[in-house]
This record gives sequence, C-alpha cells and structure tokens, in this order.
Amino acid sequence: MSPHYSPNALPQCQNLQAQVDSVLELLQQEPTLRAQVDTSAVRSSLKKAIAPTFEIVFAGAFSAGKSMLINALLERELLYSAEGHATGTECQIAYAEPEQERVVLTFLSEAEVLSQVQLLGKKLGLNLHDPQHATLLLQEQTLMDTLIDSCTAIIEQEGGESKSDRAKQASAFKLLIQGFINNKKYVDKTTNRTLSMEQFDFKNLQEAASYARRGSNSAVLRRVEYYCHHPLLQDGNVLVDTPGIDAPVKRDAELTYTKIENPDTSAVVCVLKPASSGDMTTEETEMLERIRQNPGVRDRVFYIFNRIDETWYNSQLRQRLDNLIGTQFRDSQRVYKTSGLLGFWGSQLRQTNASDRFGLNSFFAASVTPDSDETPQFINEFNRYCSSSGKLPVERFRVDVRSYESATENYLRILGEQGSGLVEQLVKDSGIEEFRTAITRYLMEEKRPLLLVNLADDLQPLCISLRRTYLETWHYLKAQPQDATAIKEQELQLLSKELKDVGEELKQHINSIVNEVVASNTNVAFEADFTKLKAKMVSRLDELLTTFSVSHVHQQAQASHRRNSVVPLIGILSEAFYYLANGLEAVLVAAVEELVANFFQQLITQIQKQEYYRNLYRLLGNDSGIEQNLKQLETIVSAALVNAARVECDRYVRERPEFFTEGTSSLFQLRQTLQQACRGYDHYNMIEAEPAIRQLLKIDFEEKVRDTVMRSFRQVINQSLNNQLLPGATQQAEQILTQYDRARAYLAKALEKEAEEKIRQNQRQLAEVEQRIGIFNEAIEGINSCLEAMQLDRHRLPTLNQSELLLLPINDNAASAELIMAGDSN
Repeated sequence: MSPHYSPNALPQCQNLQAQVDSVLELLQQEPTLRAQVDTSAVRSSLKKAIAPTFEIVFAGAFSAGKSMLINALLERELLYSAEGHATGTECQIAYAEPEQERVVLTFLSEAEVLSQVQLLGKKLGLNLHDPQHATLLLQEQTLMDTLIDSCTAIIEQEGGESKSDRAKQASAFKLLIQGFINNKKYVDKTTNRTLSMEQFDFKNLQEAASYARRGSNSAVLRRVEYYCHHPLLQDGNVLVDTPGIDAPVKRDAELTYTKIENPDTSAVVCVLKPASSGDMTTEETEMLERIRQNPGVRDRVFYIFNRIDETWYNSQLRQRLDNLIGTQFRDSQRVYKTSGLLGFWGSQLRQTNASDRFGLNSFFAASVTPDSDETPQFINEFNRYCSSSGKLPVERFRVDVRSYESATENYLRILGEQGSGLVEQLVKDSGIEEFRTAITRYLMEEKRPLLLVNLADDLQPLCISLRRTYLETWHYLKAQPQDATAIKEQELQLLSKELKDVGEELKQHINSIVNEVVASNTNVAFEADFTKLKAKMVSRLDELLTTFSVSHVHQQAQASHRRNSVVPLIGILSEAFYYLANGLEAVLVAAVEELVANFFQQLITQIQKQEYYRNLYRLLGNDSGIEQNLKQLETIVSAALVNAARVECDRYVRERPEFFTEGTSSLFQLRQTLQQACRGYDHYNMIEAEPAIRQLLKIDFEEKVRDTVMRSFRQVINQSLNNQLLPGATQQAEQILTQYDRARAYLAKALEKEAEEKIRQNQRQLAEVEQRIGIFNEAIEGINSCLEAMQLDRHRLPTLNQSELLLLPINDNAASAELIMAGDSN
C-alpha cells in the first residue's frame, strides 16, 4: 500500500492555497459573478485539502462500542470500554514516533463537577438543587460516601448498570464522585488543568492510558490526548472518540453534536446499534441528519453496525438489520458490520499462547483473580461464538463447549485444541479486519486525492464562469471601433434609440408614481400631506363651531330687516350654514394647493435623480422642458382641484337629505332647538338656544366633512392626477424623440473628445482583461500541475488559451456590454 501524503509535501502543490486564492480574487473583481457564485464550498474544500490534520470523529449512542472499535482498529487497549459505561470525555488520538508516545490529560474544573453533580442529582431525585448543599457535599467525605451508597442502591434496584437510563445515570454519578475523590488534587476551582503523563510519573503510554481508562478517572477528565505510533495515524490523521449522543449527562451529548457539526471535522464514523437493538433510535437519526448538514464532512461518512454478533444468535435481528441497510443505506459505499469486542480481543489473542493461559495471566489478569467470581465479557462471548454462532466451518473446526466446565475452562481448552486458526477465524468474522483495511486504504491512499478532487469539482463551475466572462468581454472590446470617426458614427446611430429609451423610461417612471398614489398608500409623503388635509378640515370645523355666535348673527339678520324686530330661527341657521361652509372652503383650498405643490416638487426631485434624466442632459444639454412642463401641469391640476374644493364646500350650504328624515338625530335636535328658540320673540330666547343650535350644526357638518375627506375628495384628486399626468408623460416622451436633430448637433461637439477617451478606455480595459486572463491561466496551470502530480489528470481545470481569443464571439455584444458597464461601475 503506497500512501498519498499531504499535497503540501509535493513541489507541484506548494502554492496551492495562493493559486486558489488568486482565482477567488479574480472572481471578486467581476461584479456580475461574485453575486451569483457561492465560494464557501471552495474555501471549505481548500482548507481540507491543505490542512495538516484530518479529524475522524467516532460518534454514536451510549454504549454503542465506539471506544472498543477504536481499540480494535489500533490493536491497542487505549480507551476505556465496558458494558454500560459512558465515555464522557473527548479523546483524541494522534500520531507519534515510537520514542515520543505520550498522553496529555485535561481535568474538569470543580465548578464543572459541581454542575454535573446538581444535574445528575436532580435526575435521580437526590435533592441536590441547592448550590450550597451541592458545594458542601464536595467538601465532606462522609456525604460523598453516602451518595455513592445511594447510587449503588439504585443500580441494584434497577438490576445492573446498563439495565435502565436511571441505572446508567446512577453509575455515571457514582463514577463522578469517586473520580473527584481520587483526583481532587488535580481539579482546580475554576480552570481546566492540563497535565502531561510525566507529572504523574507514568513511565510509558500504557501506564497513562491505563489510568485514563479507569471509569472514575475518566469521569473527571475533560479531554484526553493520546500520541501513539500506528500507521493509521500518519499523515495527520486524528481519531476522536466522543460521548454518546444519548449520554446520561446532557453536556456530554452536546459535546458530540458540536463536534460532528464543526466544519473542521473531516470525516465521521457513525457507530450504530440496530444490530443489537433492531431499529435506529431517534438520536441516531438526528445524528445522521446533522452530519449531512455539515459541508465540511460531505460524503466522508463510515456507517458501522457494531455488535453484529448479536444477529448471529437472533434471526429476527439479522433480518431487520438487512432490511434497514437495504432501504436506508443502499446508496452508501461505506457500510460495515463489526464486533469491536471480538475483533479487539481476538487481535490481542494473537500475542498470547498457552504459556500465559491465553491472556488470563496478562491482559485479563486484573479481572480474573481468586477472589473474583466474574468472568471477563470476552470469554463468555468467545464461548458463545464457538457454540452458537454458526460461523465456524464444521470441516475445519470441531469445537465442543461443555456445560459441566466453567467458562474459563472451556476457553482454555478450546484455544489449546484449536490454536491460532480459530483466533484468525474469530477476527475475520468480527468484521474488524475488513473495516480496518477499508479505512486504512481510504486514509492512506484515497483521502488526499479525493480531497483534491472535491476542490477541483468545486472550482470547475467557477472557472467556467470566469472563462466565459473573459471571452465575452475580450471579444466585445476587440469588436469596438478603433478610430474616433467610427466611434462617432456608432454613437450617432444609437442616438435615436437612446432618445426613445429616455422618453419611455420617463413615461414609465411617471406612470408608476401616479399608480403608487392612486392605487395604493405606499407614497409616504403624499399620504402624509393628505392626512394633514383631513386633520385641518376636522380641526377647522371644531374651531368654527366653537367661535360661532348666535348674538352676532342675530344682529346681522335684524340689521338687514330694520322694519322687523323679530328674527326667525331659520334665518339664524341660514347664516350659520354660510359661515361654516365658507370657513371650511378656505381651509380645503389652502390644503389642496399645499398638497399639489408638494407632490409636484417631489415628482420633479425624483425625476432629476434618475439615470435617464442624466442621460438626457448628456444628449441634449438640457432636460427637454421636463421641469417647465411639470410646472405647467402643476398649475392646471392645482386650479382644477381648487375649483373642485370650492364646489365641494359650496354644497355644504344645503342641508343633507337626512337632516329632515324622520327618526334621525338631526330631526330630533331640530325640533328641540325650535321649541327652545321660539318660546319668545326677543333675542334672549335665541341666545339661550345657542348650545342647541351648535349641536344641530355639528350633527350636519360632521357628516359632510367626513364624506369629503374619507370618500369623495380623494377620488377627485386621484382623477385629476390621472387625467393630467398620464397624457402629459406621453406628450413629453414624444417631445424628447423630436429633439433628434438638436441632440445630433449638440453631441457632435463632444463626441470627438469622447471618442478618443473611449478608445483609450477600451484599450485599458482590454489590457486589464488580458492581464486577468494571464493570472487566471497561471493559477489554473499551477492547480493542474498539483492534480497531475497526484495522478488526477481527469480532473484538470479549463484554462483559456490563445487560440480561443481568435474565435468569433459566441454571445451578442449587448450582453458583453453589460459586463463591461458592470465592471466600470465597480
């Protein structure tokens, strides 16, 4: 197996980052492209391709066998792994030369331990909600001993450490307290202490790993960094063991989710439990979905169905697993079935023989003692494999598991009879060799080339877009006239079209503003002016009603008829109607004049800010009478609306039909007023009826004013703007088009100078394009050299060669002109 190391180690790939950055910089210089092309995928794939490390995260549920699987891959017992034990620590395993193997341990702070104590205590109902109580607990040995006893009792009640979530939580709590007691001198109050294995006086990595593997020690470790010698870890490969996604401590589960979502994570090994449980859990499904959403991982996912040996003894489990893989994982090329337990200990058996009782005197010595009745899990599973798995070919292995012998006796006898052949068959059936071979081949042979392929695939559409842009721009510029006379003629040929375009844009702009006013309320300034008009009418009516004087009107009426000393109520009301109508007319006329003036000023200001208005000045040297014509239209619209306002208020003099309708409040008020005012004949009775007269006027005029400002007069304004501005805009557009001769004469004076400047500008832009093409080709050729060095010639990126610049342009000049204009604006 010939490994592919980092591209940075190849001379052809030394400048890969600078070359890709150069292409990305070229993209940023093209405004039309940088808004359309997302470069995040390129940046992510570049970072992965040149990164010195490649993190492979092992993720899965609690007790799925992640730690044992890593041990099996490396054929070394580094990580703690036991039935029902939850890894609560992130463990990283990186490469080191044999003489530099080491372990670095980072501990939780006391504050973090306290937080976990409170959380687990709450889940277990141990009444540790009070922070002071929890803090006191960590200081009193007797209290901690009592708590350990409580956890032990819970585990016994549940039937074992792995029998229920509550038992798992109690086990985690027990280990946490024991770990705190045993490592209190390493736990700082608020900070995470990091210690090397030399500070513990460990002589080698195995001693340090043995310390970290102990469940109580691992419970108070935040992170463990192993540096060991194994070919799988070369070329920056880092294996990361994470807590279960359904770990008893929520913080531990979140650590795993954060890791698999981190863009720096390069690959994920999903260790799944359906082989033993039958189905995917909700947490496992969520984990797979989160991995798919991480652009840093892409398709670099290995799906491991661990504990495959459970399906050997249960046909239903085997069928359900096959159905699951055949439906949900049929498109994946990286699906493996393993037994980490059998694979790891099987690999360890290769190093033993009868002299050390096949490991009972070495790596199993700690768990097999005269005082211990427990049998190592592997020995039980080994005997089960030999008796019931159906995996051993009968023509090669005749194995007899005897019921009258102990598990250890069967284990020793079978291995003594069958020897290494049985061990090799066991390792093969565990699936570990197949998985190790596959992941080793990927990491040593396929990883670097595939990372470069991802980078090339992400760069491909970007390079194609840049090539197309450069070709179109270059052909457009080369097709432009090269002398001033030709440019002048070209500009004059476009003059008629430009004038027509300006007129059409003006008309469309005015139409859109009129439509905005007439058909919606989105013209904020106009709506504010009309709201002000409504407020002035309502306010003025209140003022007129307040200042209305019956005494004054009575004097005026009697002075007009000196032969009579009596004035009728109808006479008083007539004068009042004239008084209110004329007062409201003055306000409405003034408000309408202000509204029209503001609207046309806003219209003129908006037009003057438009590009077409500036183009018109460039073509004619003036605005073709736009402002003058709009001022004339303003006068016409203002006069029309002033006249409409006077007509509207003149109608106020006449009572509304409802004024005399039977059963209305106005008729009732009229009767009350008549009765009160007509009790006598002098002016005193009339003055006493003044409040009633005002109320009668208010009832009538409030409805008239409301009808004006809320219903009728806005339509009058809208119709006036429609009738005057829309035809006016059309006439103005036609008037602009008739200015061709004048525009031609005006432009002729400036075109000579403009033509010379345009030639210089075209030449400058052409030189810029050619320079960018050169930079583009240099960068792409450098990237292609790297691809060729990695034997990835089929993924070469397209350059832009000289012969392509001699071809006729593919796209029309208009499209290319837009590219040039966009570049100029940038």
